[in-house]
Amino acid sequence: MTKKQRAALAAQALKNEYPGPVCSLACREPLRLLIATRLSAQCTDARVNLVTPALFARFPDLDAFCAGTQEEIEEYIHSCGLYKTKARDILAMCRMLKADFGGIVPDTLEELTRLPGVGRKTANLILGDIYHKPAVVTDTHCIRICGRLGLSEGKDPRKVETQLRAILPPDESNDFCHRLVLHGRAVCTARKPKCEKCCMKDFCKSAKTA
Repeated sequence: MTKKQRAALAAQALKNEYPGPVCSLACREPLRLLIATRLSAQCTDARVNLVTPALFARFPDLDAFCAGTQEEIEEYIHSCGLYKTKARDILAMCRMLKADFGGIVPDTLEELTRLPGVGRKTANLILGDIYHKPAVVTDTHCIRICGRLGLSEGKDPRKVETQLRAILPPDESNDFCHRLVLHGRAVCTARKPKCEKCCMKDFCKSAKTA
């Protein structure tokens, strides 16, 4: 079986198991999703979802963020961890959006990764969820599960992204990654995967040797 064939089986199995994949972050508006994704670094999505309502009530739009201070943003995101760095990036990101992009969240990987604090993972999430472009979000769930399946090798996010782009159907890739998050939390956990309950056990390389 080729990796592309295994990827097609995985995409279909996950689609059957999780027919309605959604991003775990509650935000859907471009700027808010961008900020929420930055907050989610080394922090749970559940915690971010608790923090963002008050944050966005105080800073309802780009102009409000641009007029704010790093210290004030810090007060609202303190519980997300690394809050000083995140507040600094959010403020700088918003000011760059206003100065360089006319207040619009850009729709290319190259432009998104120019923004302070925005790496490929965040950029791909925005491209997929907001602009509905082919995207591969290589978070820890994606890297772990695709490695176990035999779809990718190594743990470098960019290398895994490149490997997956070569074998995943472009129109499936974004939803595939969202489904991996759900599957990683429920079944294919980091410490002890529940292979007996897995919808991909029949073609997973790791399950065959478990």
